[in-house]
Amino acid sequence: MVWQDIIISIAVILMSYALIPQVYQGFKVKKSLITIQTSLITTIAIYSMTIAFFSLGLYFSAIMDFIIGTLWLIIFIQGIIYRR
Repeated sequence: MVWQDIIISIAVILMSYALIPQVYQGFKVKKSLITIQTSLITTIAIYSMTIAFFSLGLYFSAIMDFIIGTLWLIIFIQGIIYRR
């Protein structure tokens, strides 16, 4: 494992930890708290980075990015469901 993989993974773990309360709050209040455009663009960007990290052999970073991408996808879906 290269040092870049460790640094990227730690940063993404911290970002994921920070995002979990946002996902929980969305389910709790049944309201879209982040715009659909923001969540969609962020989801696409993070999944793109996941593919890039995987192709570079930064597997732990790719896994962590996939997790945070999934959290953003949940926020995007909340935005669609709770918009009404």
